[in-house]
Amino acid sequence: MADALSVVPAAVLRNLADKLYEKRKNAALEIEGIVKQLAAAGEHDKITAVIDLLTQEFAYSPQANHRKGGLIGLAAATVGLSTEAAQHLEQIVPPVLNSFSDQDSRVRYYACEALYNIAKVVRGDFIIYFNQIFDALCKLSADSDANVQSAAHLLDRLVKDIVTESDQFSIEEFIPLLRERMNVLNPYVRQFLVGWITVLDSVPDIDMLGFLPDFLDGLFNMLSDSSHEIRQQADSALSEFLQEIKNSPSVDYGRMAEILVQRAGSPDEFTRLTAITWINEFVKLGGDQLFPYYADILGAILPCISDKEEKIRVVARETNEELRAIKADPAEAFDVEAILSVARRQLSSEWEATRIEALHWISTLLNRHRAEVLTFLNDIFDTLLKALSDPSDEVVLLVLQVHACIAEDPQHFRQLIVFLVHNFRVDNSLLEKRGALIIRRLCVLLDAERVYRKLSTILEGESDLDFASVMVQALNLILLTSSELSELRALLKQSLVNPAGKDLYVSLYASWCHSPMAIISLCFLAQTYQHASAVIQSLVEEDINVKFLVQLDKLVRLLETPIFAYLRLQLLEPGRYTWLFKALYGLLMLLPQQSAAFKILKTRLKAVPSYSFNGEQLKRTSSGNPYQIRHHIASGSQITEDGDIAVDGGNSDNGIDFTARLQQFEQMQNQHRINAKAQAQLRNTSTSMSKEAQIMEEPRQAVPSDLSVSSSRSSKRSPGKLQL
Repeated sequence: MADALSVVPAAVLRNLADKLYEKRKNAALEIEGIVKQLAAAGEHDKITAVIDLLTQEFAYSPQANHRKGGLIGLAAATVGLSTEAAQHLEQIVPPVLNSFSDQDSRVRYYACEALYNIAKVVRGDFIIYFNQIFDALCKLSADSDANVQSAAHLLDRLVKDIVTESDQFSIEEFIPLLRERMNVLNPYVRQFLVGWITVLDSVPDIDMLGFLPDFLDGLFNMLSDSSHEIRQQADSALSEFLQEIKNSPSVDYGRMAEILVQRAGSPDEFTRLTAITWINEFVKLGGDQLFPYYADILGAILPCISDKEEKIRVVARETNEELRAIKADPAEAFDVEAILSVARRQLSSEWEATRIEALHWISTLLNRHRAEVLTFLNDIFDTLLKALSDPSDEVVLLVLQVHACIAEDPQHFRQLIVFLVHNFRVDNSLLEKRGALIIRRLCVLLDAERVYRKLSTILEGESDLDFASVMVQALNLILLTSSELSELRALLKQSLVNPAGKDLYVSLYASWCHSPMAIISLCFLAQTYQHASAVIQSLVEEDINVKFLVQLDKLVRLLETPIFAYLRLQLLEPGRYTWLFKALYGLLMLLPQQSAAFKILKTRLKAVPSYSFNGEQLKRTSSGNPYQIRHHIASGSQITEDGDIAVDGGNSDNGIDFTARLQQFEQMQNQHRINAKAQAQLRNTSTSMSKEAQIMEEPRQAVPSDLSVSSSRSSKRSPGKLQL
């Protein structure tokens, strides 16, 4: 300290702490001259003492004017040292950096000015303090004082110039500091950071691309900034980096892919678009590097396919197609399970387009990696089944296509049908709204006969008899009306002459027993008219209920459709199709006379022309209708079914044991009657209990005797009326 006082006059020191800037400036010029002389004389010990004096007595002084003087004095000393300043930087720079956080804005301003002058002198030698200087500038860029900000910007430009021309700058040491600052939200700091990233990226010797994963997320974060200028700067920087990636032979796609996946789900539209655009390029460029990240990428793409912004949808679809076109092997880190998991999750998406693409992915994986997919089948099977209830028909059809692909194996086929029946059982609306679509499509994809046989086998042992009846009625209606099942209908028509038709008839018969009308329909289809008549005759009072009559109404109307044209034409040969007439008249007798179905069927039977009968076969009754049919059979022949005459007791019914079938039907219907009675008894018990509870709660009211009688009489059925 004494050495310093001996070379620096007291008047200079007083002026250095003066409140007037001009006096401080003149004092600084004096110090510059003194240091220059000492440097020329090589008296560095005295120079060290002067710098120490400026630091301790001025720069660290509690007096603001002293601190200002100390800063301008340190800058002057550096200018005086000139080329020899580097060896004293350890004394000069720290107090200046410390002043950047001074409470007095003027002190901070002078600190910027001082460091600017110091940097101009030492240039690249002060790179060793770059991180501390960068940190200080980062804070000053958001300073509350406009003058300090302006001074910091001037210093920042100078530091950038020095760094770009220096060969001592360490990007490895700088990146952690940059990464730490990238999440700052202050707009001034963000502009400062983007500026530095852009400058450093422009330096050929600095590999910013190699460190891009460290600050990429921060740049994407800036795309949603409220300032248009910052968004534009961040987008410009990202565009430049993307171009460099396209031209670079070596890029770390993996780490960046993780960031892009997160940003693709950003609530900000511009951020999503930029992220999905980057992903699109990565999929084209990344190759096998991206195999481990395919599932994550797919998880980001699928939601974007349904984005509200068209540009995002277009890029997402293109990326999805690119990704699906790449044929990877599980041995190459291609995780089939992870991709399946993503597709399964997206099946629950609220957007139809996303659900459709998820199904396309499952289908693609099944085609390419069937064995691996089937290994994880239990993880996705329930979700696929639930998707059958999707509100979109296109989704349901794709789900069925996936199911059909899975069901190529017998064990999976059975599992599919069992689960399908279970879903129909627990979700009545699924059967009602989508049952026909699902069954028809499965028949196309998996062979109608195979599907119907398996359904029949399952329903034959169904414990829920009410559901079994409803399901069989639905299957029967599909069988009778769907164009997809025309071959199945053609086979059943040959049940009496074709072993394959007979086998199918017997297979379906077991479950069709759950519904009288389904059995009658099946008999009409298979042309087993005598058996149809026997089934009708076997019906008892309990069977003729509202449900039965509704089904009968549907059947009568179906008889008028092209599907049963052959049956109507057979009415032209009453002598040959006696049992058909008897079955139809049996149905007519079961219908209420005032119903539309009764009139339709009666009109049809009346339409049979009289010329189709000969005198021996027909004799009109006194009323002229209905016809009394007499069928003459040649000696030695017998009739087993309409149209099939067996000579000498030949096997005309193709081996079908109709007696056993009728017993099977009656046993099943008996079970339904017992079940119906049990349910009715349960309902009555519940009703009685609720009434008893109500009586206990409310006072009993006397009922006049005349009202009771009147009520009793009014409850009696009017004669001649069928009450349903």
